[in-house]
Amino acid sequence: MGPFPLPGRERGHNQHQRSSSPLRRIAAAGLAVLLLTSACAPASAQIFGGSEESIGAQEHPKILAQYGGAYPDQRLQAYITGIGNRLAAQTDRSGPWTFTVLDSDVVNAFALPGGYVYITRGLLALAKDEAEAASVLGHEIGHVIAHHGQERQTNQTIAGLLAAGIGLVLGSPELAQIANIGGTALLARYSRGQESEADRLGIEYLHRAGYDPFAMATFLETMRRDTQYSGLRSGKGAGEGGFDFFATHPQTASRVDEAAAIARELPRGARPVDPYMTAMDGVIYGDSPENGFVRGRTFAHPQLGIAFDVPQGYSLLNGAQQVIAKGPNGGALVFDGAVFDGGKAPGARDPAAYLTGTWAQGAPLRDLQSFTVNGMPAATALTQGKTDAGAVDVRLVAIRADSGTLYRFTFLAPGGALSRFDADFRQTAVSFRRLTQQEAASYQPRRIRVQTARPGDSVESFVRQMPREPYAEELFRIINDLPPGTPIQPGRPVKIITG
Repeated sequence: MGPFPLPGRERGHNQHQRSSSPLRRIAAAGLAVLLLTSACAPASAQIFGGSEESIGAQEHPKILAQYGGAYPDQRLQAYITGIGNRLAAQTDRSGPWTFTVLDSDVVNAFALPGGYVYITRGLLALAKDEAEAASVLGHEIGHVIAHHGQERQTNQTIAGLLAAGIGLVLGSPELAQIANIGGTALLARYSRGQESEADRLGIEYLHRAGYDPFAMATFLETMRRDTQYSGLRSGKGAGEGGFDFFATHPQTASRVDEAAAIARELPRGARPVDPYMTAMDGVIYGDSPENGFVRGRTFAHPQLGIAFDVPQGYSLLNGAQQVIAKGPNGGALVFDGAVFDGGKAPGARDPAAYLTGTWAQGAPLRDLQSFTVNGMPAATALTQGKTDAGAVDVRLVAIRADSGTLYRFTFLAPGGALSRFDADFRQTAVSFRRLTQQEAASYQPRRIRVQTARPGDSVESFVRQMPREPYAEELFRIINDLPPGTPIQPGRPVKIITG
């Protein structure tokens, strides 16, 4: 497959314009488990017509596009590459390796055939030392060495259903682009046996490289706690955080114990703290400014000067090409943008004409209406589709922000249930607004800052320096691997979130 196009970009833009537009990075790489079919599905050379190395090289730029690119911190990248090469040297693979820190706050890591290994800055933020970061890289190296990329089973995700239901069923290529995956985004899930093998190999590489083999078990436990924290933050039950490492790497109750049992048979190794803390100091935590910010139920993009709110109960996820929100009982929405050449394309200035003649051309639309959203012309229409999960009702909304830019909402409800969701959908659409300069300037990225605990410092004193939000103490304890009730020891370096 070729590189992902910008969702909704009209014909006539050249490749340079497509890459440089801020709309291409309208959202952070938050849809972390949505990998390309060819990256996560069974990826044999027969299917793709090439070697594992050529498959990885072909898919690498697509992964970067889907995840918002590599994190632009050469110091951190060099640090992770050094750890990765140290571990890879313990394998019998002679080919090159490519280690990439992705500019995503979602906790995830994965690998492609051919030695391409990816780790998000969101996952790195959870480690407490270099050995734990190495444990993740070792685990992914294990998947490459064991050729698990050729064996993975796949399942469609909500975004796959979005594309299939809106685009493929209704026959509109423009609508198929709304999830930026044309109906082919798949959630890859390793088998339990593959996970055990990758854990075992990763621990062996840790040992050979001189790291503490127990780092695998301790970091798996930290990630489990983070999943519980994400569930609490989103208002769901513990363990229901969703789009994270364990969505693609199945967790069982015994996995931590199994990793610890393997480590007990090996001598203890190093757990360097200072190099890790130095590398992580100043790293962005959460959304990056180039991709917009999720703050509670608000998505705001200061560089584009826009914002909107989702109703209570909806969880916002920044995707590399669009923003997705999942609501209760099957409701969902996708937000993205369309850019025109100076507004000269047909329908560029009229949202209704664009909706019927370009975006949803060929789809059976009804109840087309024109209206105004905070002074901006807009149009909406209804349609229907079918997915593997059943029929869906779809509301489309196009809003013209200026002469060359339209923003788009696609709202999905289970078939026949639009009336139960439509008030939420309309509430979201009419919340779309331009940001004032003062509002845009108020959105700044959060960063990890490393401090050394002094006598008299406490968990509470560090938490007071962090943004005031629910479960801030739980977050502090998780990113510093500090069990509940355990005090801070003087002299210990700790991470806090500022901004």
